[in-house]
Amino acid sequence: MMRPRTQKLFFILFAVLFLTASLTAQTLPNETPERFEPTYHGFDYTRREVMIPMRDGVKLYTVVLVPKGAQRAPILLTRTPYDAASLTTHTNSSHLGPSLEGYDNATDVIVEGGYIRVVQDIRGKYGSEGEYVMNRPLRGPLNPTTVDHATDTYDTIDWLVKNIPETNGKVGILGISYDGFLPLMALFNPHPALKVSVPMNPMVDGWRGDDWFHNGAFRQQGMSYIYDQQATRRNEIKWWTSHLDDYDMFMEAGSAGELGRLRGLEQVGFWRKILEHPAYDSYWQEQAVDKLLAKEPLKVPVMLVHSLWDQEDIYGDIAVYKAIKPKDRNNDMVYMVLGPWHHGQEIREGSSLGAIKFGSDTALYFRQEILRPFLDHYLKDSAPGMEIAPITAFETGTNKWYRLPSWPAGCPSGCTVKPTPLYLNAGLAVGFSTPKAGDPEFAEYISDPSKPVPYRARPIDATTWRQWLVDDQREQSGRPDVLAFKSEVLKAPVKISGESIVNLVASTSGSDSDWVVKLIDLYPDEVSAQPNMGGYQLMISADVLRGRYREGFETAKPITPNTPLKYRFVLPTANHVFLPGHRIMVQIQSSWFPLYDRNPQTFVKNMFWAKPEDYKKATQRIYHAPGQASYIELPLVTRP
Repeated sequence: MMRPRTQKLFFILFAVLFLTASLTAQTLPNETPERFEPTYHGFDYTRREVMIPMRDGVKLYTVVLVPKGAQRAPILLTRTPYDAASLTTHTNSSHLGPSLEGYDNATDVIVEGGYIRVVQDIRGKYGSEGEYVMNRPLRGPLNPTTVDHATDTYDTIDWLVKNIPETNGKVGILGISYDGFLPLMALFNPHPALKVSVPMNPMVDGWRGDDWFHNGAFRQQGMSYIYDQQATRRNEIKWWTSHLDDYDMFMEAGSAGELGRLRGLEQVGFWRKILEHPAYDSYWQEQAVDKLLAKEPLKVPVMLVHSLWDQEDIYGDIAVYKAIKPKDRNNDMVYMVLGPWHHGQEIREGSSLGAIKFGSDTALYFRQEILRPFLDHYLKDSAPGMEIAPITAFETGTNKWYRLPSWPAGCPSGCTVKPTPLYLNAGLAVGFSTPKAGDPEFAEYISDPSKPVPYRARPIDATTWRQWLVDDQREQSGRPDVLAFKSEVLKAPVKISGESIVNLVASTSGSDSDWVVKLIDLYPDEVSAQPNMGGYQLMISADVLRGRYREGFETAKPITPNTPLKYRFVLPTANHVFLPGHRIMVQIQSSWFPLYDRNPQTFVKNMFWAKPEDYKKATQRIYHAPGQASYIELPLVTRP
C-alpha cells in the first residue's frame, strides 16, 4: 500500500503524462516545408540571387535576371541603395517586363533588347554586407579604406563576366539619381568589360546645386530622405509628419538644426557632417564628381541624361558634361540628352509635366530612338549602327527635338549663342535696354522671416513634389515681398540655350540675406487652345544664392548693411523659346520656404543653430540705375 505522499506524486505524474498524450494527439503535422523550391514553370526568364565578393571580403547582394534562351547577351547593370530584391519583383509575374515595370530605368529597352538585367545593393544597404556611407567618396582624403564605388563596380563586373555563361562579356551601367551617381563612379579605373555608362539625373555636387544645398542655402525638405536612408540598413524607420502642411512643421521647429535635433537625426552620420560643413569646404569640394572626372582619362562612352525641370539634381549632369567633353577629341565619346522632364521622368510617361503639354510622349521617344540604339551599338555583338547626335535637346515653347553638335548650340548649324543682358528697370519693367538716368534707382520690399515666401501653393506636402518647378508662380508674384519685373508683350520669339547668369546689385538692412531669382515665361492673358494656361507664370530657370557666400563659397562673411553690393550666380540650363504674345518675367525674393531653410537675415556663425531672436525683418533693395544696373545675362540665340 502506497503512502499518501507517494500516492499524491503518482497521481500528479499520471496527470502530466495524460495531458502530454492528449496534446500530442491534438497536434497536426506542419504543412509548410522547411525549404520550398519553386518550379518557375512557364517563366520567360531565370532569377539568380548571388552574393558577389569584393576585394576586401565584403559580399554584395545581387539579382541576375537572364532571359530564357539567352546566348551571348550583354549585361545592363544598376547598383542601388534602394533594395535590389524588391526592385526586381514589382509584380508576381512569370514575365520579365511586369517584374521590372514601375521601377526600372528602361524596362521596354531591356526586355525588347534581350539584355541580361543585373541589380545590386551597394555595400551597407539591404541584402549587402559592409558599412553604408552616403555617396561614399573615392579612396583618398575622405575615404582611407581600400574600397569605394569604383572598386566595387570593377569587382562586380569582373565576377559577372566570369560567372554568367549566357553573356557576351559586354556590360553597360545605367541609373537615375543616386543610381545615376554610381555609373559616374564606374568611370574611375573602369573594368575593360564596361562598354558604356548612362548616368541619368545624377547626384554630382551636393553643395553647389544638387540634393543638399544650392549655393549655400540648405534644402531642408531633404532631411526626411537622410533620415530614412541612414537610420537603418533596410529603411525600416521612417521620417514622420506632424502637420498637414510642411510649411507649418518647419516654422514651428525654427531652424533646420533644431528640427533635426527634435527628430533624433544627429544619430545619423551624414547629418552630423552636414551640420559640421555648411560652407563649400574641402569636404564638399573633394567629392564633387565633376571635379574628379576632370582629372581622369575618358575611356568609356557616356550618355548624360538631363531633365530641364529636375527638382532634385538639376546641376550635376551639366557640370559633368563641361568637365569631360574637352576630352572627347573625336566627338564620339560624350553624348547628352536634354528632355522636358522632372527628375526621372525619362523612364515614365513624358507627354506632359503638370499643366504643360508637349504634344508627344517625349520620354518614349528618348528610350526608343536614342537610348536603345545607343546601348545596342556599344553592347551587342552585331554593333548595329546608330545615328545619335552628340546633343539631343528638346526645345520647350516650340516643343521640338533638335540634334546639335555641342552644348549650348541653339540650333543644328549657323546659330550663335551670345550672352545678352536682360535689364531690370524702373517701374518693375524688364527689357534689353539699359536703365535710364533720372528714373527711380531701386525697387524694394520687406523680407520677414516670420512669413517666408512659400515655394508652392499651400498646404505643402510631398505628394506632387515631382512637378513643383512648373507650378504657376502667380500666387508668389502677388505678394508684397516678391518683386515681379515683366517685359512688354513679345512681338518676335526670344530663344535661350544654356545657363543664364544673375547679376544683382542689391542691398539689405540686415547682415545676411538670401536672393532667389526666377526667370519666367508669362503666358498671354487668354490661351484659346488651353484655357487653364491663361496668364500662367512658368518658371524656365530659377535658383538661390545665400548672401554670406557673395565673395566665395568657401567662407561665410557678413554683409555690410544698407550697402549696394553685386551678387552673381548661375541659373540652371534652359532650352526655351519665349513665343510672340508672351512676356518675360523675372521674380526676386529672399525666401523659398520650406524647400530651403530660412535665412535669419542677421549673420550667425552656423545657420543650422540660429535662435528665434536672430530672425529679423530686413529691407531689401534691387538697384536699376546707370552704374548700378541689375540684369540677367541670357544665353540668347541668334538664328542665321
